Amino acid sequence: MGIIDGLNKNFENRVRIGIMSVLMVNDWVDFTEMKDLLQVTDGNLASHSSALEKVEYIEIKKEFVGKKPRTSYRVTQQGKRAFQDHLSALEKLLGNV
Repeated sequence: MGIIDGLNKNFENRVRIGIMSVLMVNDWVDFTEMKDLLQVTDGNLASHSSALEKVEYIEIKKEFVGKKPRTSYRVTQQGKRAFQDHLSALEKLLGNV
C-alpha cells in the first residue's frame, strides 16, 4: 500500500476541502454564506457541492423563505467520517515526508 492510498479523491479540490471544512464546524450553512466564506462563483459552489452530495458526503436542502429560494448545506455522518479519514491520511503522509 502506497503512502497516498488513504487520500480521498473527492477532496482533491480546494473548493471541496473548503466546503467540508466549513460544514465540519457548522450545522447548516446557506449558499450565500458559503459562497462568501470560500470566495467562489455560484457555478463553482453549485458544481462542487453537487459532487459532494452525489457521494452522500453532504446534504443539500432547498426551500423557500417567503418568496425567496434558499439553498443550505450540512455534512452527513458518512461525510464526517470520510473527511476525518482524509485528514488522517494527510497527517500520515506529512509524517512520512
